[in-house]
Amino acid sequence: MTQHFPNADASRLERGRRALAEIDGEAGHKVVAALGDIAPDFATYILEFPFGDIYSRPGLDLRSREIATIAALAAMGNATPQLKVHIEAGLNVGLSRDEIVEVLMQMAVYAGFPAALNGLFAAKEVFAQVRDDDSTQSRRAEAQ
Repeated sequence: MTQHFPNADASRLERGRRALAEIDGEAGHKVVAALGDIAPDFATYILEFPFGDIYSRPGLDLRSREIATIAALAAMGNATPQLKVHIEAGLNVGLSRDEIVEVLMQMAVYAGFPAALNGLFAAKEVFAQVRDDDSTQSRRAEAQ
């Protein structure tokens, strides 16, 4: 399966910006923006390498890449903020809540119950936040 951003003519930075927008949406932009006043070069590295080079490669679709990312971050056990961003990214690229929960439960086998529990609680927070955001947007739309 080919990737969404295969345009080799685009710069790494431009490919990265496009990939970040599709995958992480607002959450990804917040991370990059938060680095602006402390490490703007690091923000550029994030855009160029993971998103411009790796996420933009052919071979895996975005759903598969997010499954791998969610699993890796959960298994690490020390990357909860990044895990939350990528749980939301998983939803953005078409993973269901049930699929995300299954990925996190799978981590109990390979990373242990604490890692799986922490991942599940992170997912619970993201799911609640996404639901709250969706409700707020629906109320705004109805008011207009």
